[in-house]
Parts: sequence; structure tokens; C-alpha cells
Amino acid sequence: MGLIITALVGAGCAALFSIYLTRGILAEDTGTDAMRQIAAAIQEGAAAFLRREYLFLSAFVVLVAAVIAVLVDFDVLDKFEELGIGEQGKLTDVPRTAIAYVIGAIASASAGYIGMNIAVRANVRTAAKAREGLNPALRIAFSSGAVMGITVTGLSLFCLTTLYLIFQDVRPLVGFAFGASSIALFARVGGGIFTKAADVGADLSGKIEAGIPEDDPRNPAVIADNVGDNVGDVAGMGADLFESYTGAIVATMTLATIAVVGAGENAVFDPSAIIDYDSDAFVLPLLIMGIGIFASIIGTFLVRTGEEASIGRLLWALRTGVFGAGALVLLGTAIAVIALDLEFELFWVVLVGLVTGQVIGTASEYYTAYEYRPTKNLAAQSETGAATIIIGGLGLGMLSTAIPLLAIVAAIGITFELAGLYGIALAAVGMLAPLGITLATDAYGPVADNAGGIAEQTHLPAEVRQRTDALDSLGNTTAATGKGFAIGSAVLTALALMVSYAQVMGIDTLNLLEVEVLIGVFIGALMPFVFGALTMLAVGRAAKEMVNEVRRQFREHPGILDGTEQPDYTRAVSISTDGALREMILPGALAITVPILVGALIGAEALGGLLVGSIAAGSLLALMMANAGGAWDNAKKYIEAGALGGKGSDAHKAAVVGDTVGDPFKDTSGPSMNILLKLMAIVAVVFGPLFL
Repeated sequence: MGLIITALVGAGCAALFSIYLTRGILAEDTGTDAMRQIAAAIQEGAAAFLRREYLFLSAFVVLVAAVIAVLVDFDVLDKFEELGIGEQGKLTDVPRTAIAYVIGAIASASAGYIGMNIAVRANVRTAAKAREGLNPALRIAFSSGAVMGITVTGLSLFCLTTLYLIFQDVRPLVGFAFGASSIALFARVGGGIFTKAADVGADLSGKIEAGIPEDDPRNPAVIADNVGDNVGDVAGMGADLFESYTGAIVATMTLATIAVVGAGENAVFDPSAIIDYDSDAFVLPLLIMGIGIFASIIGTFLVRTGEEASIGRLLWALRTGVFGAGALVLLGTAIAVIALDLEFELFWVVLVGLVTGQVIGTASEYYTAYEYRPTKNLAAQSETGAATIIIGGLGLGMLSTAIPLLAIVAAIGITFELAGLYGIALAAVGMLAPLGITLATDAYGPVADNAGGIAEQTHLPAEVRQRTDALDSLGNTTAATGKGFAIGSAVLTALALMVSYAQVMGIDTLNLLEVEVLIGVFIGALMPFVFGALTMLAVGRAAKEMVNEVRRQFREHPGILDGTEQPDYTRAVSISTDGALREMILPGALAITVPILVGALIGAEALGGLLVGSIAAGSLLALMMANAGGAWDNAKKYIEAGALGGKGSDAHKAAVVGDTVGDPFKDTSGPSMNILLKLMAIVAVVFGPLFL
């Protein structure tokens, strides 16, 4: 019991540190009146979108919670009684899974909202600090990212630990993970469609057609673009990583019973076989995540840089914090394993998880940062036009999947040998333990991007934009690294949840020679492609509306381009909002309904095959999209930094087209894919007993 309370202490420290960082950010200068006006417009647009999105999602959550209460919490209990299977834990006469589902949805939405709320205030302060130097601007932007990272980890750990103490059973926690995944998928897809519709529309109609600079205040889509950075890359990403963090913990705790008690269907449901809820196998993942929070807090103080606006220098400043936090996680894990008198192999499992995460992150960095050959070569292909840079980006993205997937395969093999199925899930915990700081290195990017936009729109000195551009360029690389971490942990977590599903259903093996399993595998492999297509096409349709709106304003109000008329920013924000809310429904609905339909119509083993196929195909597609998109973006920024003719050159125009194609790859379809994998696995675990 005492060790479980330790996890709550870590969550409490996360809340206090987030408040400390927030107070420090809000105390900083907000710049000129013009800067404050732009920032206020971004805040208003972001808040309006989230209000409408969350209003829709609240109705969805209530509906799904009612279904879970009727079909899972009560109907499944009746089936258990018929089979002579008892129920573990406390409060078994209430809809525990449905309650946990609602709490998970609220917590996930809150994590995204809190992160966005501080980001839309940090952007203008980052721009103001950039007038003083690079390091002051980095500190503000990074602190806002740290608020997101620490809030996500602390809130998830607090909710999971509290629910576990109340129910004294791991199974309702799957409902919490389901709620977090549901919100994360809609938030990622909806936010991603919003931001990329605005971004692509602004680029095509502004930079390419009108020939005006990025973030130019004459572009009617510029505020929508800035708003999109916050609702997609901050709020959506916060919900996404909240779900990843939660899923890793729940998967490990779920497999703790199987690992300790043994295999077979009675491993979960036979009350005589259930170990005490506060046993070490259940507590360890909570304890490691608590250690990770303390390590992340310390790591944030290690991030410093000088005035040289070099990507390498900035990258090493962030690495210092990340590597420092990782080392502290390992030290704390070793102490915890020894104190709990557990097998020391579990320490090596956590080490494998951390190392695998770093390998994936480093590989993503190599293929996306313009300091390295792949992206430089990609930029050079722009000299022969847009077609060659698009071909090169697709090839680069496909090739970039090799190292991460081989690293994940190695991690699965090693951790299984060390600690069985429990070890595979615990490796995901190790990978995500320092999420507080790894997410901070990702979430600060949109803040720096917004700061650059504010600097451009308020005509701040050129050196201010140079500093924010340096931070933004690094943000693209760290974002690719963060997405790699999320995808890697998603594979391990989805595998663990798949095993949990198999144990719940009493499935020992999935035989590919059985036609039901084979059908499931193909449907599962198809799902990421259909899902990716729906999100890409959604961005295309919404972007088309945005381009037409910007063209209309330029045509009907020619004074916009010469500065004598004001663009209608509100109309552009409204177009992105309507498009995102309309287009996010179908992809989200498919992710939930397809696993249920496969299980109900074809069978439990077909659903297991679906999970296998989706994990294999989805992980590769997600990595390809994230890395190709990041490389296209940084190839453009490499040219804008002065290479190959610089801004305005033919190479630059071709690179802008490549970046436009890559935007929905890296910020909508790619990052949503890892949520899809885990959500379908969680749906299988929650609704699987209905197919008994």
C-alpha cells in the first residue's frame, strides 16, 4: 500500500511543478500591443474550436458509457456467473468500467486543454523573449512544453492510481484507457484536420500563388494556421500521449496477473488464482512512472543553450535533459526492483525499453533533421521540381522504417526472454517513463512556430524571426522523434493488450491456416490504410475550401495584398473548424465499430487476427508518414536557411509543394495511426467477453 501511495506523491509533485512553471511563464513580458492582439485572436480561435469539439465528444462519451454499462458491466457479469467465474475487486455492483471510461475521457480532454491553454499564452511571450536572445526564448517555449509533459504524466498517474485503490482491480482500468483512447483519436484527427487544412491552404494560396511570405498578416488563413498549431499539435498531441502513457501502464498491470498466475483463461477470472491487488507486479509500473515524473522534473533544469542558432547546439541542449532524465529513471528503477525484492531482470527490461526509445528517436532524427545527409539529399531533389522531391520523400519515408522496426523486434525478443509477456509491456513503461521531458521537447515546437508567426505579423526585427525559426526547425525534428517514441510504445502496448484479449477469450494460439484468423489479419492490415486515406482525403477537402476562401478574399478585396484592407480571419477559422468537426466522425467511428463487428460476425479468433494485422501494417505506415513528412518540412527549411538559392528560388517553390504534401502525413494521418492500433486493441479487451 505504501508504494502505491508513492505514485500519488509523484502525481502531486507533477501538479505543483506545472503550477510553478505556469506562474513563471505568465509573469513574462507579452510584448507590444500588436503582439498581444495577434495572440488574443489565436487564443480565441483555439478556445472556440475546443468548445465545439468537446461538446460533440461529450455526447459521444455519454452514449458509449451507457453501452459499456449495459453490455459489459452487467451483461458480462451475468455470463461470468453462468460460467461459474467469480469477480475480483470492490464495488462490483456498480458499472465500474463505464465509470472509469468517463473519467478517462474527461482526463484525456483535460490534459489536451491544459497544454493548449498555456501554449496560446506562451507563444507571444516566446516572441517577446526572442528579442533578447535565443536562450531566453527557448526557456519560455520549452517551459510551456514541460507543462504539457508533466501535466499529462501526473494526471494519468493520479487517475489510474486512485481508481486502482478504489476498485482494487485492474479490469476497470481498461475502461479508463478506452476513454482516453477515444478522446485521443478524435482530438488527434479533428485537430490534425484543422491545422493541416489551414496550413496547406495558407501555403498554396499565400506562398505559392500570391508570393507572400509565410505567416504574412495579409494571408486570410494565417490566424487559422496559428490556431491549428495549438489545437492539433498541442491539444491533440497532449490527448495522444496521455493515451499512450495510460495504455502502457494498463497493459502492464493487466499482464501482471497473467504473468504471475500463469496462462489460461482462469488466469484472469478465477478468484482463487488472483493475487493481492497491491502485490509488487501490479505496483511496479506505477512506481516506475512515478520515478519518471521526478526524473523529468530534474531533467527540465538541464536544458540550456547559448546564442549560436545552430540546430546541433539546440538539439544537444534538449538531449542533455532527456538523457539525464533517462539515467535517473534507470537509477530509480534499480532501487525499486531491489527494494521490492523482485528479479533484477525487470531492471534490464526497463533499460531495453529506454534504449529502444532512444534508437527509434535517433533514427527519426537522422532521417528528418537537415544536418544529416538524407534530408540534404532530399532538398537537392527540389532543384528538378516538385515531382522529384515528392518521389524522394516517399522513398526516404519507406526506408526510414527499417531501423525503428528492427529495434522494436529486438526489444520484443529480448524482453520476452527476460520477463515473458509482462516484460514486453514493462518495456513500454520504461520507454514512456521520462515522457514528461520527451513530450516537452515535442510540445515546445508549436509554441516556437506560433512565436515566429507573431514576429512576422507584427514586423519584429529580422533576428527575432531567425531565432524563432531556429527553434521551430528543431521542433520539427523533435516532433518526429516524439512520434517515433509514441509509435514504438504503441506497438509494445498494443501487443500486450492483444495478449490480454487472448487470455480473456481463452485463445492459446492464432493459427494462420484457419480461415477466420486469416480473414481477420487481412482486415486488420487494411484498417490503417483506410484510416489513413480517410484522414488524408479529409485534409484535402478542407484545404480546398480554405484555398477557395483565400482566393475569394484576394479577388473581392484587392486592397488586402497592398495593405489597405484587412483580411477576414474569422471566416478562415470557421472553415477549418467546420471541416475538422465534420471529417473526424467517420475515421473515429470505424476504429471502434470494426473490431466489434469482426468479433460479433466472424468470431473471437478473427478479432485476434485483426489485431495482429493492424499492428504490423499500422506501425510501418505510421513511421513512414511521420518521417517522410518531417523530412519534407525540414528540406524546405534547409532551403529557406540559404541553401540551393534560398527563399523565392525554384527549388524553394518545389520544396513548399513537398512540405504541403507532408503536412497531413506527419501531423494528421501518421500520429493518429498509433492511437488506432491501441484503440482497436482496447475495444477488443473491453467488448471481447461478449463473444464468449
